Amino acid sequence: MFTKSTQQDENLNQYEFSKNFASLLVHSFKELITPPLRISEGIKQFHFIAHESLFVIIICVCFAAMVTILESSFHMKLVIGNDSLVPGFAALLILRELGAVITGLLLASRVGAGIAAEIATMKITEQIDALQMLGVRPVNYIVVPRLIASVFAGAIVTILANLVCLLTAQVIADIYLGFSFEMFMTAVKRFADFNDLFLSAIKGASFGFVIPLVSSYYGFRCKGGAEDVGQTTTKSVVASSIAIIFIDFILTSLFSQLY
Repeated sequence: MFTKSTQQDENLNQYEFSKNFASLLVHSFKELITPPLRISEGIKQFHFIAHESLFVIIICVCFAAMVTILESSFHMKLVIGNDSLVPGFAALLILRELGAVITGLLLASRVGAGIAAEIATMKITEQIDALQMLGVRPVNYIVVPRLIASVFAGAIVTILANLVCLLTAQVIADIYLGFSFEMFMTAVKRFADFNDLFLSAIKGASFGFVIPLVSSYYGFRCKGGAEDVGQTTTKSVVASSIAIIFIDFILTSLFSQLY
């Protein structure tokens, strides 16, 4: 009986989440085309999302590139006896998966947590209620600038992360594996092209779209005190990360028809 009741509660929670999140999504789309657009706030959020996150993302993708190139070489030598195809396969992995996914997950951890905590704090201190009393639409005022900034920042930072990741992979390949710059780039061009970078940027923009929506959803639903703000932040990061992995699977499946 207890198990059955728990299962019903979980199904109800999932239904409520889906319904409320869909409502926020539709509302956000409406507000995107409804004046006013808070351009200055959007620029401020873009600086917070892109500029202030870039250093951490670059550091992480650099180490990911190092691991990718060295592990690829080790296993390729183990299986086929040489690592001549390492630059090409590493470039494909970086451009199609690593650069975008690592960027998205780091943005979810840093930016998503910040947005959720900010909105949750506004909710429990009744600032959102005050905005509504003044005739200000909370979604237009809070969500839309962050949504637009996050989409552009996600695409741009993903492109930069991919380029830095490739450069790091080339340097490691030169130092440890003996691939010159010309050899590395020749191999990369045989496997990857600009289309891979463009589709990776689309992934980054998609991740950037979902992060502020999920974070805002949890922020608006926060109740209670400081402890609930922490729980809201944790929930938003977990949900955003799961959404990013799911979206990556969907987009990879679609893009596989275009490669």
